[in-house]
Amino acid sequence: MAAPPLCLKIQATDPTCAARCGVLQTAHGEVQLPAFMPVGTQATVKGCTSQMVAQTGAQMVLGNAYHLALRPGADIVRELGGLHRFMGWDGPILTDSGGFQVFSLERLCRVSDAAVEFRSHVDGHMVTLSPERAIAIQEALGSDIAMVLDQVIALPNDLAAVRAACERTVDWAVRCRAAARRSDQALFAIVQGGLDVELRRWCAGQLVALDFAGYAIGGLSVGERPEEMYAMLDVTCPALPEDRPRYLMGVGRPADILEAIRRGVDLFDCVMPTRNGRNALAFTDRGPLRLRNQVHRCDPQPLEPDCPCLACRHSRGYLHHLFKAGEMLGPMLLTVHNLTYYQRLMRGAREAIARGRFMDFFQQRMAGWSAAARQDAPTA
Repeated sequence: MAAPPLCLKIQATDPTCAARCGVLQTAHGEVQLPAFMPVGTQATVKGCTSQMVAQTGAQMVLGNAYHLALRPGADIVRELGGLHRFMGWDGPILTDSGGFQVFSLERLCRVSDAAVEFRSHVDGHMVTLSPERAIAIQEALGSDIAMVLDQVIALPNDLAAVRAACERTVDWAVRCRAAARRSDQALFAIVQGGLDVELRRWCAGQLVALDFAGYAIGGLSVGERPEEMYAMLDVTCPALPEDRPRYLMGVGRPADILEAIRRGVDLFDCVMPTRNGRNALAFTDRGPLRLRNQVHRCDPQPLEPDCPCLACRHSRGYLHHLFKAGEMLGPMLLTVHNLTYYQRLMRGAREAIARGRFMDFFQQRMAGWSAAARQDAPTA
């Protein structure tokens, strides 16, 4: 009998909250949880080689089936050896199905129970993405974890619209599961339900009964307040099986990540560290630094004194200069720093959970960020 494509071993649970750490075994290696996945939408994390991404401490990256199906085409990726070889990444890869594009490209698509019809943002031709097609694309790409096709809608929203999207997500999950053929690829379902407690519980129950390899929590960080997102995590995480990984999709503020970890979430992804890095914002334990600001012009300090990344070998003044001069090295270095910061944050969380001290770690980080926010607040 072939080995399962995914195996989760929980090593410790914090005694003061639901935070947990463990190891996720995939076809391309282990991932220490909790973990943050850099986003490599088009088989690249913008501005970084795969080797640079690995040096930040990243263990798994994310690709997007919708975008890769448009460019260069899933069949081309398969012919060139699959997504791992294509992008030169030896570790695990998770691919999103394209469900988020149903939301982000809403003006270009039409949704029915059968499929989503897109007008390609690249050249305008019509593309049909059904649950079966989403699975076929991801199997051609050869990722370690494939996501079911789901429907994401903006929040807040009409309850009838949320219910319809939730029911469609469950129906599509059934079809995705039936279409899956690769024995070396794990399939994750996605819990939807907006901000409705009963819909979240219902959706989780329906998907858990289908026995997926892992479960994502989707449809959050799409317009709701942070407190509303946390309330949905409070409802959803306990409804998911303890022996399967839990993945919060598209949530990337450091504070939100720690809030989710203490509620039992294992996996995260977001463009926030890379997008902000390209726009001269660096994440630190004392809050964000905006490197275009004149205050950094003659600053000899590194971004963070204990950070091992390439950017922190230079002064803030040098990084300020790179952005003012329009040099591409500036966005590259800050991207590396932000990815390194996120990986250091996750490593710290894992170590704190293993010691049973996660809430101490949580409070220390929150206090540092809050102090920085108060310092930057405008005075009356």
